[in-house]
Amino acid sequence: MTKAHRKRLLLSGLVLAIVAAFTIGLWPRAVPVDTAPIARGPLRVTVDEEGKSRIKEVYVLSAPAAGRLLRSTLKAGDKVRKGQVVAVIAPSVPPFLDLRSRRELEALIEAARAAVSLAEAELAQASSELKFAERELERAASLSRTQVIAERQLEKARLDVDTRKAALARAEATVELRQRELESALARRTGPDDPAAAGSDETTPYVSVAAPVAGHVLKILQENEQVVLQGTPLVEIGDPDELELVVELLSTEAVRVQPGAPATVEGWGGPEFPAKVERIEPAGLTKVSALGIEEQRVKVVLALPGETSQRRRLGHDYRVFVRITVYETAEALLVPLGALFRQGEAWAVFTIERGRARLRLVEVGPRNARHAEVVGGLVAGERVILYPSDRVLDGVRVTERRS
Repeated sequence: MTKAHRKRLLLSGLVLAIVAAFTIGLWPRAVPVDTAPIARGPLRVTVDEEGKSRIKEVYVLSAPAAGRLLRSTLKAGDKVRKGQVVAVIAPSVPPFLDLRSRRELEALIEAARAAVSLAEAELAQASSELKFAERELERAASLSRTQVIAERQLEKARLDVDTRKAALARAEATVELRQRELESALARRTGPDDPAAAGSDETTPYVSVAAPVAGHVLKILQENEQVVLQGTPLVEIGDPDELELVVELLSTEAVRVQPGAPATVEGWGGPEFPAKVERIEPAGLTKVSALGIEEQRVKVVLALPGETSQRRRLGHDYRVFVRITVYETAEALLVPLGALFRQGEAWAVFTIERGRARLRLVEVGPRNARHAEVVGGLVAGERVILYPSDRVLDGVRVTERRS
């Protein structure tokens, strides 16, 4: 073999090696993917939401009249009997008088005293006139028996006596009226520094507020002594053994919930326990979320069946987390949610067939946070790609990652 021939062979081999290396470098490699099998198993779909516990019947006792509320001796958690006095209201202390009002009142008192003096003088005058008329009647009667005066004059004397008696009665009533007016003016002068204004008198009226039912004091709304208006809330009373739960669901989720649906209560500080949907309120309410978005929510009330030790540890207005079951089956064909993605208006997955990814349209039913029920398009035992990246396309070679 000549030297030129060997040179051509070496050059050809070098070219072939470069082409082979270039071909290997450009040859598409298999995409590593995570996979999961399609299998049958139980599926439970829930509507999850935070809520709170509350006593079914909370009695808010209010002040039946305006006055001075005495300091309460009760504390939150105390037991009360039906009819037990839980609050006492005394009359309010009269307010201070400003200078002008005090001077006006002093003038009114002096005028009332003068009116009493005038009425007493008129009473004395009426009494004297009556005595004189009675003496005149006696003289007229004596003269009438001797027929010195006519019968008409005797009748006139009697009429004069009756008139003077009426005048005396009117004068006595006027004196009584003026004295009461004076007492009224003097009473208006009573200030907050007067001992009688403190309500220490035994005749001072008090208003007692009694518990309508037996239970526990939930909250003392007005604990210290203070002046309250009529209708001011004073005490909350309820039975802590009569608890229920209330959650505010989005209206789009509330329509999926049925009365009697089972639920699980958790996230309250103890082990989870069961509950049951008792009722769904027919009217919704508007709430503003933390992001400032208006939401329509519906109150769902849940009953706590049976007596449990966990239930006894719950109180009024405690935070709970509730999972309400809206769908449950013991045998469903399950696909992980991480394998599903939208393909137009349909759901799709990538399956693995002979080492290549294959796009498959599927029909899914109810789903929870981890799995969805497969209605059509997949069979048990097939493997699907989880969280496919943009490198995974129909027909692309794939390889499963080793866990």
